[in-house]
Amino acid sequence: MNSSTSLLQKQQARAYYMWVMVFFLVISTFIGGLYYCTLKIDYTWRWFRVPQYFFYNEEVAVKTESAGTVDSIKTDGSNTTIFITEDGGDKKEYTIKTTDPSKDVKISEGDLVFAGDTIASYKHWKVGILLQGLWLTLYVSFIAIAFGIVLGLFTGLARISSNPAFKWLAITYIELVRGSPLLVQIFIWYFVLGTLVNTMLANYGIAQVPPLWFGVASLATFTGAYVAEIVRAGIQSIHRGQTEASRSLGMTYAQSMYYVILPQAFRRILPPLAGQFISLIKDSSLLGIIAIRELTKATREVVTTSLQPFELWFVCAILYLVLTFSLSMLLQYFEKRTMYS
Repeated sequence: MNSSTSLLQKQQARAYYMWVMVFFLVISTFIGGLYYCTLKIDYTWRWFRVPQYFFYNEEVAVKTESAGTVDSIKTDGSNTTIFITEDGGDKKEYTIKTTDPSKDVKISEGDLVFAGDTIASYKHWKVGILLQGLWLTLYVSFIAIAFGIVLGLFTGLARISSNPAFKWLAITYIELVRGSPLLVQIFIWYFVLGTLVNTMLANYGIAQVPPLWFGVASLATFTGAYVAEIVRAGIQSIHRGQTEASRSLGMTYAQSMYYVILPQAFRRILPPLAGQFISLIKDSSLLGIIAIRELTKATREVVTTSLQPFELWFVCAILYLVLTFSLSMLLQYFEKRTMYS
């Protein structure tokens, strides 16, 4: 008996490692095939140029404000101060941080300078366009999901309400939003509603609303419709006896929903809510069509200037994967916490 069990375990282990090898073989074949195709179209991979789109060391030029004469140049540690006497007799000081004053300072004592001349330069680390787009994607997604959850919660409650006005309004909103593409809704929010709102604000001398917030509004309303159905399904999945028991104890409908039904429903709606949030992060890539520089639009701009479509689109896909996978793991952690609490 023991020998047959041991033999079965060895066969299972052998089969497992064989399929692991098949997995790596398929992945290697795909990567090798992709590389072979790029050789056939004479494409040169330039992965070494990608990091500069995350962080780069920018050279900042220091320019004079008016004409004058350089009196002296003094260096104290990493700081270099340039003293200039302007034509009007005023004294002007320019202090910069330098690593090599002989290279960073472009003038000498006694030189004549004019307005706009470069007298020195220094290096300054800046965040690249891809990280800016990544941050904006997260920022827009978190705001949209927050408003979407609030909107979806109230709409979901209205959807199961006995009040015909609330119920029919909720059904109309849900069906209109779920029945039309997100791209069309973004166009409506930006080109129709945005034009109307900003025109009215301009007539009253009020600052106009940036395109970013119309993008957030379109994502929030789109998400709210799906969250409403998730909330409705979660509430209706709780046995009716729970409501009847809480009402028999003297609770109002609102108290019953807040203290009894919603806490139980929350555990059931958390997984689909997580999936909706992950989908929202990917859907935010459509905001590039209204000039919002999220991750996809930032990648497209870099591809246009660098002519490196393969590397940059792969990087873009990996960044989205990192975002969604990290969020998925975090939400699974909270799901387990709520399940066993």
